[in-house]
Amino acid sequence: MTPALAIILGVILAAAAAGFLAGRRIPMNLENWTVGGRKFGVVIIWLLMAGEVYTTFTFLGASGWAYAKGAPTYYILIYGALAYVLSFFILPEIWKIGKKAGLHTQPDFFVHVFQSRGLGILVAVIGILSILPYLQLQLAGLGLIVEAASDGAVSSTAAILLSFALTTAFVLTSGLRGSAWVSVIKDILMLAAVGIVGFGLPRIHFGSIGAMFRALMDKAPGHLVFPGAAPGMGVPWVMSTVLLTAMGFYMWPQLFGTAFSAKSDRIIRRNAVIMPLYQIPIVLVFFVGFTAFLILPGLKTGDLSLLMLIRRTYPPWFVGFVGAAGAVTAMVPASVLVLSAAALLSKNVYRAGFRPGASDAAVMRVSRWMVLAVATAALVFALVLPNALVNLLLLGYDGVAQLFPGVVLGLFWKKVTRRGVTAGLAAGIAAAAFLVFEKHDPFCGLNAGFVALLVNILTVTVVSLAGRRRPAPRAG
Repeated sequence: MTPALAIILGVILAAAAAGFLAGRRIPMNLENWTVGGRKFGVVIIWLLMAGEVYTTFTFLGASGWAYAKGAPTYYILIYGALAYVLSFFILPEIWKIGKKAGLHTQPDFFVHVFQSRGLGILVAVIGILSILPYLQLQLAGLGLIVEAASDGAVSSTAAILLSFALTTAFVLTSGLRGSAWVSVIKDILMLAAVGIVGFGLPRIHFGSIGAMFRALMDKAPGHLVFPGAAPGMGVPWVMSTVLLTAMGFYMWPQLFGTAFSAKSDRIIRRNAVIMPLYQIPIVLVFFVGFTAFLILPGLKTGDLSLLMLIRRTYPPWFVGFVGAAGAVTAMVPASVLVLSAAALLSKNVYRAGFRPGASDAAVMRVSRWMVLAVATAALVFALVLPNALVNLLLLGYDGVAQLFPGVVLGLFWKKVTRRGVTAGLAAGIAAAAFLVFEKHDPFCGLNAGFVALLVNILTVTVVSLAGRRRPAPRAG
């Protein structure tokens, strides 16, 4: 496995070097560090958002679901397409307000639109609690990919420590620009790796993709129709999950904040048009999962199906190439997650809650300390307490999706009030937590987070109509 190990380490170091160089000769004030100076064009925005969206889940989760669950995996394709349609109408309006008011983070938007620091702090706390388990997931996926691809030559712990140390370092020096530069490397490697294995594995083992599907229909015809191998994931679950995840897609703090980094609202709209192209690699990953289902039956963990099949089929140097692509695929979202969490803590918790008069320079200094704090916490959870954030991870999407009513109604409905949005958030989060932790997910066949979102929307509407009309700043 020496060639594989050399390729993995070489790519990780090259990606980190690109991240460091991105910040060279750029003054790292709060504007440049958090939103790249609002100067990113359509190509960089496209690659950066794809880098945040297509994470280790692309390598492990999508193929693992195709292997273990079958048809319910299709929801991934549907919700992404719907999310990009929503972004065409919502993100440009968010960008306009962000540009006019100099906003950097998602809580900044809520503070500006609803004139409430308290609501901004609540949104920041929800964002941080959602980011931490998601960040842990990226680290765990990175370690798993590198360890499997190197056939154990590099342990999961060593891979996590090296990659995340380098990632944290280039975030400290280059901010969002570093993530953007590394995303270029990440997307080239990921598209190449997924393209080769997505078309190649079905052809190598069955002669063609069509022949692979015919073999799958002969062996397990129920695998390709709902509910597949997951009895609780029928059509109602898929439809409700698609709606929930489509609405929550751009509510993740890191994706919401990335919209502020574009040069214009036109860039955001163009990005919404071309982002669906990234659904094609997901289809190819499905092909790998279905092929592994036939070739490697009985795996205890479906998430390992892609790596196990690649190791069985290809030479070690190519396994190293795929492992390197997987490692960088984890580094890009990890860097943006760390940056977003640090910005939320410093600007929307520290300054808003404790030091309202702090200057941007002071917030910038605190942000860098927060990067180290968030990175340390993530490493502790990933290495020492790997299961400690499982429950929060279950609530991740359910939690951020509860921000959707406040964002959309804040943009387009003048009668919505901050009390309504606050009450809706509280009701939605409480409902999601109760249903998930009490094992009522699915609830009456529906995704529990979607049920909680309905509670949220109803609460926002009732409380807002019962309260006073707010003066809402409009996008100029």
